[in-house]
Amino acid sequence: MFEGEQTQTEQRAFTGQLPAPSATSRTLAEAHHRYRDLDDGEIADYIPILAEADPSWFGLSFIDTTGRAHEAGDVEVAFSIQSISKAFVFALVCQARSHEFVHERIGVNNTGLPFNSVMAIELNDGHPMNAMVNAGAIATSALVTGETPAEKWETIRTGLSRFAGRSLELDGRVYRSEIETNQRNKALARLLESYGRIITDPLDSVDIYTRQCSLLVSAHDLAVMGATLADGGVNPVTRERVVSAEVARDTLALLASCGMYENSGEWLFEIGLPAKSGVAGGIVAIAPGKGALGTFSPRLDSAGNSVRGQRACFDLSRALGLNLFASSPEPPHR
Repeated sequence: MFEGEQTQTEQRAFTGQLPAPSATSRTLAEAHHRYRDLDDGEIADYIPILAEADPSWFGLSFIDTTGRAHEAGDVEVAFSIQSISKAFVFALVCQARSHEFVHERIGVNNTGLPFNSVMAIELNDGHPMNAMVNAGAIATSALVTGETPAEKWETIRTGLSRFAGRSLELDGRVYRSEIETNQRNKALARLLESYGRIITDPLDSVDIYTRQCSLLVSAHDLAVMGATLADGGVNPVTRERVVSAEVARDTLALLASCGMYENSGEWLFEIGLPAKSGVAGGIVAIAPGKGALGTFSPRLDSAGNSVRGQRACFDLSRALGLNLFASSPEPPHR
Protein backbone atom coordinates (compact mmCIF):
# COMPACT_ATOMS: atom_id res chain seq x y z
CA MET A 1 0.00 0.00 0.00
CA PHE A 2 2.73 2.48 0.93
CA GLU A 3 5.89 0.58 0.05
CA GLY A 4 8.62 2.88 -1.20
CA GLU A 5 6.83 6.11 -0.30
CA GLN A 6 8.51 8.91 1.55
CA THR A 7 6.28 11.33 3.39
CA GLN A 8 7.21 14.96 3.01
CA THR A 9 6.25 15.68 6.61
CA GLU A 10 8.69 14.46 9.21
CA GLN A 11 7.29 13.38 12.56
CA ARG A 12 7.63 16.39 14.78
CA ALA A 13 4.93 15.84 17.40
CA PHE A 14 5.53 14.32 20.78
CA THR A 15 3.53 11.11 20.60
CA GLY A 16 1.90 11.58 24.01
CA GLN A 17 0.01 14.72 23.04
CA LEU A 18 -1.23 16.67 20.04
CA PRO A 19 0.61 19.72 18.71
CA ALA A 20 -0.84 23.16 19.42
CA PRO A 21 -4.21 23.75 17.70
CA SER A 22 -2.72 26.18 15.17
CA ALA A 23 -0.02 23.68 14.25
CA THR A 24 -2.57 20.86 13.91
CA SER A 25 -4.72 22.96 11.58
CA ARG A 26 -1.69 23.98 9.53
CA THR A 27 -0.56 20.36 9.21
CA LEU A 28 -3.99 19.31 7.89
CA ALA A 29 -3.95 22.15 5.36
CA GLU A 30 -0.49 21.06 4.19
CA ALA A 31 -1.62 17.46 3.74
CA HIS A 32 -4.68 18.58 1.80
CA HIS A 33 -2.57 20.76 -0.49
CA ARG A 34 -0.06 17.95 -1.02
CA TYR A 35 -2.61 15.41 -2.25
CA ARG A 36 -5.51 17.41 -3.68
CA ASP A 37 -4.30 16.98 -7.27
CA LEU A 38 -3.40 13.29 -6.96
CA ASP A 39 -5.50 11.50 -9.57
CA ASP A 40 -4.60 7.87 -8.93
CA GLY A 41 -7.45 5.40 -8.50
CA GLU A 42 -10.96 5.00 -9.87
CA ILE A 43 -14.45 5.86 -8.63
CA ALA A 44 -16.52 2.83 -7.58
CA ASP A 45 -19.09 1.96 -10.23
CA TYR A 46 -20.41 -1.45 -9.19
CA ILE A 47 -23.05 0.49 -7.26
CA PRO A 48 -24.27 2.71 -10.14
CA ILE A 49 -25.12 5.81 -8.11
CA LEU A 50 -21.56 6.03 -6.71
CA ALA A 51 -20.17 6.52 -10.21
CA GLU A 52 -21.72 10.01 -10.23
CA ALA A 53 -19.27 11.33 -7.60
CA ASP A 54 -17.01 14.24 -8.51
CA PRO A 55 -13.43 12.88 -8.58
CA SER A 56 -12.05 16.24 -7.42
CA TRP A 57 -13.78 16.11 -4.02
CA PHE A 58 -11.30 15.89 -1.15
CA GLY A 59 -11.89 16.74 2.49
CA LEU A 60 -9.86 16.25 5.67
CA SER A 61 -11.26 16.72 9.17
CA PHE A 62 -9.62 16.06 12.52
CA ILE A 63 -11.78 16.42 15.64
CA ASP A 64 -9.89 16.23 18.90
CA THR A 65 -11.39 15.00 22.16
CA THR A 66 -12.19 18.56 23.25
CA GLY A 67 -14.48 18.87 20.23
CA ARG A 68 -12.17 21.29 18.40
CA ALA A 69 -12.24 20.89 14.59
CA HIS A 70 -9.22 21.16 12.30
CA GLU A 71 -10.34 20.95 8.67
CA ALA A 72 -9.40 21.48 5.05
CA GLY A 73 -11.21 21.02 1.75
CA ASP A 74 -14.62 19.48 1.10
CA VAL A 75 -15.46 18.50 4.67
CA GLU A 76 -19.20 19.18 4.37
CA VAL A 77 -19.86 17.30 1.11
CA ALA A 78 -22.40 14.55 1.80
CA PHE A 79 -21.74 10.96 0.74
CA SER A 80 -23.02 7.55 1.81
CA ILE A 81 -21.29 6.05 4.83
CA GLN A 82 -21.19 2.54 3.31
CA SER A 83 -19.03 0.01 5.22
CA ILE A 84 -17.89 2.56 7.79
CA SER A 85 -21.32 2.06 9.35
CA LYS A 86 -20.24 -1.46 10.37
CA ALA A 87 -18.02 -0.14 13.16
CA PHE A 88 -20.72 1.96 14.78
CA VAL A 89 -23.50 -0.62 14.46
CA PHE A 90 -21.13 -3.13 16.06
CA ALA A 91 -20.69 -0.68 18.96
CA LEU A 92 -24.47 -0.29 19.34
CA VAL A 93 -24.94 -4.07 19.45
CA CYS A 94 -22.12 -4.48 21.98
CA GLN A 95 -23.77 -1.82 24.13
CA ALA A 96 -27.16 -3.57 23.99
CA ARG A 97 -25.86 -7.14 24.31
CA SER A 98 -22.54 -7.98 25.94
CA HIS A 99 -18.85 -8.37 25.21
CA GLU A 100 -19.13 -12.16 25.53
CA PHE A 101 -22.30 -12.50 23.46
CA VAL A 102 -20.96 -10.56 20.47
CA HIS A 103 -17.57 -12.28 20.70
CA GLU A 104 -19.17 -15.70 20.54
CA ARG A 105 -21.93 -14.91 18.04
CA ILE A 106 -20.03 -12.73 15.55
CA GLY A 107 -16.31 -13.10 16.28
CA VAL A 108 -13.30 -10.79 16.17
CA ASN A 109 -10.75 -12.54 13.94
CA ASN A 110 -9.69 -11.40 10.48
CA THR A 111 -10.73 -13.74 7.66
CA GLY A 112 -7.75 -12.84 5.47
CA LEU A 113 -10.19 -12.93 2.55
CA PRO A 114 -12.19 -10.28 0.65
CA PHE A 115 -15.00 -8.44 2.45
CA ASN A 116 -17.77 -10.29 0.57
CA SER A 117 -16.21 -13.76 0.62
CA VAL A 118 -18.47 -16.82 0.64
CA MET A 119 -15.47 -19.08 1.18
CA ALA A 120 -14.72 -17.43 4.53
CA ILE A 121 -18.09 -18.64 5.86
CA GLU A 122 -17.68 -22.17 4.55
CA LEU A 123 -14.12 -22.51 5.84
CA ASN A 124 -15.25 -21.52 9.35
CA ASP A 125 -18.33 -23.73 9.74
CA GLY A 126 -20.75 -20.89 9.09
CA HIS A 127 -19.11 -18.46 11.54
CA PRO A 128 -19.04 -14.90 10.15
CA MET A 129 -15.69 -14.32 11.95
CA ASN A 130 -15.97 -10.54 12.45
CA ALA A 131 -18.42 -7.67 12.05
CA MET A 132 -16.33 -5.73 9.53
CA VAL A 133 -16.86 -8.16 6.62
CA ASN A 134 -20.27 -8.18 4.93
CA ALA A 135 -21.42 -11.51 6.37
CA GLY A 136 -20.54 -10.43 9.89
CA ALA A 137 -22.10 -7.00 9.40
CA ILE A 138 -25.38 -8.54 8.22
CA ALA A 139 -25.37 -10.89 11.21
CA THR A 140 -24.62 -7.94 13.50
CA SER A 141 -27.48 -5.86 12.07
CA ALA A 142 -29.80 -8.79 12.77
CA LEU A 143 -28.89 -8.47 16.47
CA VAL A 144 -29.86 -4.78 16.77
CA THR A 145 -32.60 -4.20 19.34
CA GLY A 146 -36.15 -3.86 18.03
CA GLU A 147 -39.20 -6.07 17.58
CA THR A 148 -39.67 -5.27 13.89
CA PRO A 149 -37.33 -4.41 11.00
CA ALA A 150 -38.59 -0.82 11.18
CA GLU A 151 -37.70 -0.60 14.87
CA LYS A 152 -34.25 -2.10 14.24
CA TRP A 153 -33.61 0.40 11.47
CA GLU A 154 -34.63 3.31 13.70
CA THR A 155 -32.30 2.03 16.43
CA ILE A 156 -29.45 2.17 13.93
CA ARG A 157 -30.35 5.55 12.46
CA THR A 158 -30.74 7.24 15.83
CA GLY A 159 -27.67 5.49 17.25
CA LEU A 160 -25.38 6.57 14.42
CA SER A 161 -26.90 10.06 14.64
CA ARG A 162 -25.83 10.22 18.28
CA PHE A 163 -22.29 9.30 17.24
CA ALA A 164 -22.35 12.11 14.65
CA GLY A 165 -23.99 14.63 16.95
CA ARG A 166 -26.75 15.40 14.46
CA SER A 167 -29.66 13.65 12.77
CA LEU A 168 -28.44 11.55 9.83
CA GLU A 169 -30.67 10.98 6.81
CA LEU A 170 -31.04 8.10 4.37
CA ASP A 171 -30.07 8.71 0.75
CA GLY A 172 -32.97 7.07 -1.05
CA ARG A 173 -31.18 6.98 -4.41
CA VAL A 174 -28.19 5.15 -2.94
CA TYR A 175 -30.47 2.74 -1.11
CA ARG A 176 -32.44 1.88 -4.24
CA SER A 177 -29.28 1.54 -6.30
CA GLU A 178 -27.77 -0.87 -3.78
CA ILE A 179 -30.99 -2.90 -3.37
CA GLU A 180 -30.93 -3.56 -7.11
CA THR A 181 -27.34 -4.87 -7.02
CA ASN A 182 -26.97 -6.65 -3.65
CA GLN A 183 -27.63 -10.24 -4.73
CA ARG A 184 -24.36 -11.39 -3.17
CA ASN A 185 -25.29 -9.98 0.23
CA LYS A 186 -28.63 -11.78 0.01
CA ALA A 187 -26.76 -15.01 -0.76
CA LEU A 188 -24.45 -14.45 2.23
CA ALA A 189 -27.46 -13.93 4.48
CA ARG A 190 -29.14 -17.13 3.24
CA LEU A 191 -25.92 -19.04 3.85
CA LEU A 192 -25.68 -17.66 7.40
CA GLU A 193 -29.31 -18.66 7.97
CA SER A 194 -28.53 -22.22 6.87
CA TYR A 195 -25.86 -22.37 9.59
CA GLY A 196 -28.20 -20.92 12.22
CA ARG A 197 -26.25 -17.67 12.49
CA ILE A 198 -29.29 -15.54 11.58
CA ILE A 199 -32.55 -16.58 13.22
CA THR A 200 -34.71 -13.71 11.90
CA ASP A 201 -35.66 -13.22 8.24
CA PRO A 202 -32.27 -12.96 6.47
CA LEU A 203 -33.58 -10.67 3.75
CA ASP A 204 -34.88 -8.25 6.38
CA SER A 205 -31.36 -8.18 7.81
CA VAL A 206 -29.90 -7.43 4.37
CA ASP A 207 -32.40 -4.61 3.92
CA ILE A 208 -31.47 -3.10 7.28
CA TYR A 209 -27.77 -3.42 6.45
CA THR A 210 -28.32 -1.77 3.05
CA ARG A 211 -30.17 1.11 4.70
CA GLN A 212 -27.38 1.71 7.22
CA CYS A 213 -24.83 1.85 4.39
CA SER A 214 -26.99 4.49 2.66
CA LEU A 215 -26.92 7.04 5.48
CA LEU A 216 -25.45 10.37 4.42
CA VAL A 217 -22.40 11.70 6.26
CA SER A 218 -19.53 14.11 5.62
CA ALA A 219 -15.83 13.98 6.46
CA HIS A 220 -16.66 16.21 9.44
CA ASP A 221 -19.32 13.73 10.62
CA LEU A 222 -16.89 10.81 10.36
CA ALA A 223 -14.34 12.69 12.45
CA VAL A 224 -16.94 13.41 15.15
CA MET A 225 -18.09 9.77 15.12
CA GLY A 226 -14.52 8.52 15.39
CA ALA A 227 -13.67 11.05 18.09
CA THR A 228 -16.58 9.68 20.13
CA LEU A 229 -14.80 6.31 20.21
CA ALA A 230 -11.49 8.09 20.90
CA ASP A 231 -13.08 9.80 23.90
CA GLY A 232 -14.26 6.60 25.54
CA GLY A 233 -17.76 6.68 24.06
CA VAL A 234 -18.56 10.34 24.81
CA ASN A 235 -19.33 12.58 21.84
CA PRO A 236 -16.81 15.44 22.23
CA VAL A 237 -19.14 17.95 20.55
CA THR A 238 -22.46 17.20 22.26
CA ARG A 239 -20.85 15.74 25.43
CA GLU A 240 -23.44 12.95 25.32
CA ARG A 241 -22.35 9.46 26.29
CA VAL A 242 -23.19 7.26 23.33
CA VAL A 243 -21.59 3.96 24.40
CA SER A 244 -19.57 2.83 27.40
CA ALA A 245 -15.80 3.13 27.57
CA GLU A 246 -15.60 -0.67 27.42
CA VAL A 247 -17.60 -0.79 24.20
CA ALA A 248 -15.44 1.95 22.68
CA ARG A 249 -12.35 -0.08 23.57
CA ASP A 250 -13.79 -3.28 22.06
CA THR A 251 -14.76 -1.48 18.86
CA LEU A 252 -11.31 0.05 18.43
CA ALA A 253 -9.66 -3.32 19.04
CA LEU A 254 -11.80 -4.89 16.31
CA LEU A 255 -11.06 -2.03 13.91
CA ALA A 256 -7.33 -2.43 14.50
CA SER A 257 -7.41 -6.10 13.55
CA CYS A 258 -10.16 -6.18 10.90
CA GLY A 259 -11.21 -2.67 9.91
CA MET A 260 -9.29 -2.55 6.63
CA TYR A 261 -10.15 -6.15 5.66
CA GLU A 262 -7.26 -8.28 4.38
CA ASN A 263 -5.01 -5.17 4.37
CA SER A 264 -5.53 -4.51 8.10
CA GLY A 265 -2.08 -5.74 9.07
CA GLU A 266 -0.37 -3.57 6.48
CA TRP A 267 -2.46 -0.55 7.49
CA LEU A 268 -1.62 -1.04 11.16
CA PHE A 269 2.07 -1.52 10.34
CA GLU A 270 2.27 1.65 8.25
CA ILE A 271 -0.24 3.97 9.94
CA GLY A 272 -0.81 2.48 13.38
CA LEU A 273 -4.45 3.50 13.86
CA PRO A 274 -7.76 1.63 14.10
CA ALA A 275 -9.64 2.58 10.93
CA LYS A 276 -12.53 1.80 8.61
CA SER A 277 -13.12 2.71 4.98
CA GLY A 278 -16.12 2.81 2.66
CA VAL A 279 -16.46 2.52 -1.12
CA ALA A 280 -17.98 6.00 -1.44
CA GLY A 281 -14.51 7.33 -0.52
CA GLY A 282 -14.67 7.87 3.24
CA ILE A 283 -12.14 6.78 5.86
CA VAL A 284 -12.27 7.21 9.62
CA ALA A 285 -9.05 6.66 11.60
CA ILE A 286 -9.04 6.93 15.39
CA ALA A 287 -6.31 7.89 17.84
CA PRO A 288 -7.58 6.88 21.32
CA GLY A 289 -7.47 9.74 23.79
CA LYS A 290 -6.60 12.26 21.06
CA GLY A 291 -9.27 12.37 18.37
CA ALA A 292 -10.12 11.07 14.92
CA LEU A 293 -9.49 11.75 11.26
CA GLY A 294 -12.37 11.78 8.80
CA THR A 295 -11.33 11.83 5.16
CA PHE A 296 -13.30 11.87 1.92
CA SER A 297 -12.14 11.43 -1.65
CA PRO A 298 -13.96 9.10 -4.05
CA ARG A 299 -10.99 7.82 -6.08
CA LEU A 300 -10.26 4.28 -4.79
CA ASP A 301 -7.41 1.81 -5.11
CA SER A 302 -7.92 -1.83 -6.13
CA ALA A 303 -8.82 -2.77 -2.54
CA GLY A 304 -11.64 -0.20 -2.45
CA ASN A 305 -9.91 2.37 -0.21
CA SER A 306 -9.61 6.09 -0.93
CA VAL A 307 -6.20 6.86 -2.43
CA ARG A 308 -5.95 10.45 -1.22
CA GLY A 309 -7.45 9.52 2.14
CA GLN A 310 -4.86 6.82 2.74
CA ARG A 311 -1.96 9.10 1.80
CA ALA A 312 -3.26 11.83 4.08
CA CYS A 313 -3.70 9.39 6.98
CA PHE A 314 -0.16 8.11 6.41
CA ASP A 315 1.30 11.61 6.68
CA LEU A 316 -0.92 12.89 9.47
CA SER A 317 -0.38 9.84 11.67
CA ARG A 318 3.28 10.77 11.79
CA ALA A 319 3.06 14.53 11.72
CA LEU A 320 0.51 14.67 14.55
CA GLY A 321 2.01 11.83 16.61
CA LEU A 322 -1.09 9.63 16.33
CA ASN A 323 0.43 6.19 15.72
CA LEU A 324 -0.48 3.85 18.59
CA PHE A 325 2.85 2.10 18.45
CA ALA A 326 5.17 5.07 18.02
CA SER A 327 7.04 6.62 20.88
CA SER A 328 9.40 9.55 21.08
CA PRO A 329 10.69 11.34 24.15
CA GLU A 330 8.76 14.30 25.44
CA PRO A 331 10.66 17.48 24.64
CA PRO A 332 12.37 19.01 27.69
CA HIS A 333 10.44 21.73 29.48
CA ARG A 334 11.97 25.14 29.13
